[in-house]
Amino acid sequence: MDLDFRILLVLGPVALAAGWAGFNIFRAALQQLQNFNEEQRGR
Repeated sequence: MDLDFRILLVLGPVALAAGWAGFNIFRAALQQLQNFNEEQRGR
């Protein structure tokens, strides 16, 4: 079985960028959720 590494060469950076974007979006969403919860407790 012959594995073509060109697919990994092309999709690797795309997958890495998508993972990094997802990580940053998740972090921002978590921060917003924490801020919302702190606001609700202050009332």
